[in-house]
Amino acid sequence: MHVSGQVPAQDGEIIVGGIVEQTHQTMRNLIAILDEAGYALEDVVRVGVWLEDPRDFWSFNKVFGEYFSPEHAPARACVQASMMVDCKVEIDCIAYRRK
Repeated sequence: MHVSGQVPAQDGEIIVGGIVEQTHQTMRNLIAILDEAGYALEDVVRVGVWLEDPRDFWSFNKVFGEYFSPEHAPARACVQASMMVDCKVEIDCIAYRRK
């Protein structure tokens, strides 16, 4: 399953906050989509991350680690994106579950 880029939106609006708050909201949005389709974070095999400011990486990475255990950590690419407006982070993923 491919989940397109999720941003820190709630009720159609980008939440106010720093990278920590925005990462938590983005992960909640990602989890909701996975759950709706019958998948879980343990099924995620690849994640793409766009950060507005690369200096936010370590704070982002700490939050990311709260959601993905080392045993189930997906492959990940993380790049800077300067075209995001009001978003400090965007995350997409690919999930796979054996039948």
